[in-house]
Amino acid sequence: MSKRKKPSDNNPNADLCDFLMELANYEKNVNRQMHKYNAYRKAAGSLAKHPARIKNGPEARTLEGVGEKIAKKIDEFIKTGKLEKLEKIRKDDTNVAITELTRVSGIGPAAAQKLVQEGIRTIEALRKHEEKLNHHQKIGLKYVDEFEQMIPREEMIKLQDEALKEIFYVDEKYIAEVCGSFRRGNSSSGDIDILLTHPEITSKSGKKPELLLKVVERLEKTGFVTDRISLGDSKFMGVCKLQDEKNGPKHVHRRIDIRLIHHDQYYCALLYFTGSDVFNKNMRAHALEEGFTINEYTIRPLGSTGIPGEPLPVTSEEDIFDYIGMPFKKPAERTA
Repeated sequence: MSKRKKPSDNNPNADLCDFLMELANYEKNVNRQMHKYNAYRKAAGSLAKHPARIKNGPEARTLEGVGEKIAKKIDEFIKTGKLEKLEKIRKDDTNVAITELTRVSGIGPAAAQKLVQEGIRTIEALRKHEEKLNHHQKIGLKYVDEFEQMIPREEMIKLQDEALKEIFYVDEKYIAEVCGSFRRGNSSSGDIDILLTHPEITSKSGKKPELLLKVVERLEKTGFVTDRISLGDSKFMGVCKLQDEKNGPKHVHRRIDIRLIHHDQYYCALLYFTGSDVFNKNMRAHALEEGFTINEYTIRPLGSTGIPGEPLPVTSEEDIFDYIGMPFKKPAERTA
């Protein structure tokens, strides 16, 4: 849910991933070339998972998602310690300004370009023109430096425990879990992403926004949630913070998202939002080979005509793996 993307821990190719992600963000934010953005991002993901240091471009070319052009850039970077194209990009004033402004949560490339055209090129200048920002962007500006700090796993566990304690205080029938890289065991995360359900809400019952509202109001009452960014029928976006203890460390404001999921679709959603993206893609491809289609809501059999049938009953993640004949993978094993 965060703008940040952390490839992995103890990555021997971290510098290569960093320059590829810098190129990716340039293509997305300045050129609006999403296919190039995705290509660089995919290559960075492959390098992040590679266990050894890449020695040259031809070796990188053997990895999934690394084409000839990207391999040449990797070769140039390894041989010279820099990339000519990136050096030019870093000297481009418009790119520098857009990159700076998109640090703010809620400001995407289009909004950043508009601000730059209006002469606003820095965070400091933005603070003088808050009237140009919407509610989300104002909160993003308020906490811009805090949101950029990764959350250590030790703090994530405390955030999880505090949030779940208050959720179950509201109603012990809730089912809730923190997803994303935290569930996969990463040592740090960009934000806290909670999946929530309750037996009262199913795909046949219709929307029950009060189930989410009650949780958000409780978290606000205890002081855990400090700001609302948005609250809809099924998704809350906001800011949270652990309470500071006497003589203890001062805690930082963190981004938090809570999604309310239909009870009968919860485990498909849990699988999807746990990730990783690559694991999900590979699992969906395997499912299709076995005659099933999986998304974040359901798993359905494909008929002889290729048209999906009725959703299959799912009461656990294991059920989904069983349907497609795939050995169960624990969340920590879903990095690829």
